Amino acid sequence: MKTSLKTVLAAVAVVGSLTLAGCAPAAEESSDSTALAGLTGVVGAKDFSEQYILGNMVSQLLNANGADTTYQTIVGSANVRTALESDEFMGYWEYTGTSWLAYLGNDKPVQGVQAQYDAVKAADGANGIAWLDGAAVNNTYAFAIRSEKAAELGVKTMSDVAKLPASEQTFCIESEFASRPDGWEGFRSAYGLANNTVTLDTGAIYSVTDKGEDCNFGEVFATDGRIKALDLLVMADDKEFFPVYQVGFTLKQSTLDAYPAIADIINKLTATLTDQVMQTLNARADVDGDDPADIARDYLIEQGFIKG
Repeated sequence: MKTSLKTVLAAVAVVGSLTLAGCAPAAEESSDSTALAGLTGVVGAKDFSEQYILGNMVSQLLNANGADTTYQTIVGSANVRTALESDEFMGYWEYTGTSWLAYLGNDKPVQGVQAQYDAVKAADGANGIAWLDGAAVNNTYAFAIRSEKAAELGVKTMSDVAKLPASEQTFCIESEFASRPDGWEGFRSAYGLANNTVTLDTGAIYSVTDKGEDCNFGEVFATDGRIKALDLLVMADDKEFFPVYQVGFTLKQSTLDAYPAIADIINKLTATLTDQVMQTLNARADVDGDDPADIARDYLIEQGFIKG
């Protein structure tokens, strides 16, 4: 059964919420069915639930304003970026930390939400890629453990984890996280962690961590609804290794120049998105099993962006 965002939002835990200047909630309004007439293309997404939902939101919202877009998922962050650069995708939602480190080749993140966003926007702008407004969503990497095991081990931070015996320092990670510049090797080195890892798919990490199989600590995403649903405890990144992963919609500057109304339409949606909202929506996909396209449509209707 589908759960209304309005019903459950107050019960969702907040993980690393961001506060951004100039991001006021959008007022309810109907769409303009002709504003984007002539705009076609594919709205892309990476291969996890938050991206499925956000990608569907944009495709549906653009189409409600006169565009004719479709939605498509590609596996792997680098592949999605390449699809944008090659015009296979007309746009997709990206994360500031990912762009700054993985695509733009920087060694260290920029401290501060706005400063990181500004740096990425300027650097990508030089490459012809435009960033629309950033949302109050920080889908950062984290490591979580089942709450009862955390109490047993007495851990709350990654520095606490580093003090455990090596036999207790067991980690489940994704293959992409293992190879990213902002991933396992740098993180392990920063904290002096034991190199005891098991590589699993994203979905499997949550269930295995919850059951205490193969690893005590699972790599998770901070806005994932399964964290609360499975009663996992996120370890604080007390050395602030991970950069800010603020989400914003990206597209070619040439596309934005041809259809400037895109910015206003998507920015109004972006202004409604928070960590709380994304945890709730992600839980509908990953816990309740709802279709991301339906989740996206329900949210757009509830927020007054499209008619039911």
